[in-house]
Formats: sequence, structure tokens, C-alpha cells
Amino acid sequence: MPVKLILRGKEYEVKAGMTLQDSLRKIDVLPEGVIATCNGEMILEDEILKDGAVIKLIAVISGG
Repeated sequence: MPVKLILRGKEYEVKAGMTLQDSLRKIDVLPEGVIATCNGEMILEDEILKDGAVIKLIAVISGG
């Protein structure tokens, strides 16, 4: 079962067993540009994504 990544209402699917960082690269999202949560808890870039996980990505907005 794939892992589902959700960013701005758009869904992406990646293989389980990848790190969060690798999965973000695969969908062309910069890791420093998002905060990732799974089941309401923040996860780190080196987290191994498990089968069937749903990862919500929150875009980080910065300005100057």
C-alpha cells in the first residue's frame, strides 16, 4: 500500500520504506519549504514512511 502525501489539496503517492526527505524530492518539494505531520504529530526528514501512512504537508511561508 503506498504512502499518501497531501499538499495544498493535491495528493501524491510514493512507495513505503522511503524517508520523508526522499519522498519530498521525488515529488519536487523542497524539504525546508514544508512541515510534515502524520496523525497530528510532526515528523522529521529522516522518518521512514510506513505502508498506508497519510502525510499532511503544510507549506512554510516566509517573507522579508
